[in-house]
Amino acid sequence: MSIEKVKAYFKRFNMEDKVIVLEQSSATVELAAKALGIEEARIAKTMSFLIDENPILVVAAGDTKIDNKKYKEKFHTKAKMIPFDFVEKYIGHTPGGVCPFGINDNINVYLDNSLKRFQTVFPAAGSSNSAIELNINELEKYSNSKEWVDICKIRE
Repeated sequence: MSIEKVKAYFKRFNMEDKVIVLEQSSATVELAAKALGIEEARIAKTMSFLIDENPILVVAAGDTKIDNKKYKEKFHTKAKMIPFDFVEKYIGHTPGGVCPFGINDNINVYLDNSLKRFQTVFPAAGSSNSAIELNINELEKYSNSKEWVDICKIRE
């Protein structure tokens, strides 16, 4: 179970108790915000893409979407999300619980600048009913992110 992988990951930092298990689904930004009683923008959604068959993760604020032009400028290819049925194979978590913690090896994680607006954000924690509250420095540290990027725009 992916949430167990995430808890084991955070146990190394004595932070496994920060993982929040919710009674209701948090599989989408809308559901997670409702379950946690926060604004959608503070949900740190993790999107999975393929670049030449190599998976990457992009973590962004919940009120954003990928800006295709900026994505192509950064990665020199069109944004191609990992098909739903292959997400767990590539990433190590199932859709609805994808997060940058306890993932498969050799996956680059990118954090979008849209997250920097907040003191704390809530990424998923490996299952469709979990989350963890982290400040931006903690997110950067524990996600082992490669770099901050500017590839999203606010949804209209």
